[in-house]
Amino acid sequence: MSADPLHRAGAPQRTPTNPPPNGSGASAIEVRRSTRRRRTVSAYREGDRTVVLIPARMSEAEEQRWVSVMLDKLAAQESKRVLGDAELAERAERLSGQYFDGRARPTSVRWVTNQNTRWGSCTPSEGSIRLSHRLQGMPEYVVDYVLLHELAHLLVPGHGPRFWRLLEAYPRTERARGYLEGVVAADRLPHVPGARSE
Repeated sequence: MSADPLHRAGAPQRTPTNPPPNGSGASAIEVRRSTRRRRTVSAYREGDRTVVLIPARMSEAEEQRWVSVMLDKLAAQESKRVLGDAELAERAERLSGQYFDGRARPTSVRWVTNQNTRWGSCTPSEGSIRLSHRLQGMPEYVVDYVLLHELAHLLVPGHGPRFWRLLEAYPRTERARGYLEGVVAADRLPHVPGARSE
């Protein structure tokens, strides 16, 4: 038996963190195996990582299948949750601290319903950030990207190289931009009345 205290009988065994296999909002996955856990599988977010709890006897193939199932389940739950203005402001503060050393300090962050051609806006002179209600229900990493984009405008007003360098700190910038571009492209597709998808 291993001398490692994490591998004692009954103690959870941890699999090293891995990058997520699909478009989940977390940057790493940690699988914890437990001899006490018999049949149930559960998962939760812990900061920037996803923790999946599984029975110790599960095979590697079962582990991979359950990780995928639980990531999809978490993403579905998160997409249904709508943040209020106060939560949005707290999230902006956390993101500023994590990616901009707390230098971007908005005076207000709120949802608005009058932005149908842009995802967010910022008025640096007032320190106000507004996000389009159309973002509600989108994956958390997309909302985080838009918040970071607007927070960056509090530090750099335009979209020059300095602005984009700030956003390079966020590891899901390209993925979030691709997601939003896909939403815009889908809105432009012709909608044929009476057409059915096969």
